Amino acid sequence: MPEHVKAKLAEEIKALEYELTTELPAEIKKAVALGDLSENAEYHMAKQRQVFVNARLGQLKERMGQLAMVNLENIPHDKVGFGSRITVFDSGKDEELIYKLVTSEESDVAQGLISTTSPIGRSLLGKRVGDTATVITPSGKRELEVLKLATIHDVALEEAEAVKAKG
Repeated sequence: MPEHVKAKLAEEIKALEYELTTELPAEIKKAVALGDLSENAEYHMAKQRQVFVNARLGQLKERMGQLAMVNLENIPHDKVGFGSRITVFDSGKDEELIYKLVTSEESDVAQGLISTTSPIGRSLLGKRVGDTATVITPSGKRELEVLKLATIHDVALEEAEAVKAKG
């Protein structure tokens, strides 16, 4: 699993935990000191923020747990899976496109980084070279033929060889 994704999530968790344990209690204490809580906007905003921060922390910790459970040994060597770089022919657009399947935190459609949970990502999972994936998107149905496939294992080998070649 990409370490930079885990590091980014850990950084956000740390910042939110600090806000929850240090900043928000101070804001709430200050607001309480102002008196009547029923009409105290600062108090209500701080309490709402506290609820939001708690919920977001729960989401982030759950996602970290999910990422920790990803086992590269379970990712196929011959089919599209997480980390694969895929060249497809989009018959609707009459063009070749290159996608890389990534986590939702890394996705960037403009860069060709497609989440495994997106419609395109889900439709490509498990496909082999020569297979066609049918994608239902908001703009209609698309047919994507898999022309080339480099799995996460192939990509890791390519990157290791590139590092070796540099010296």
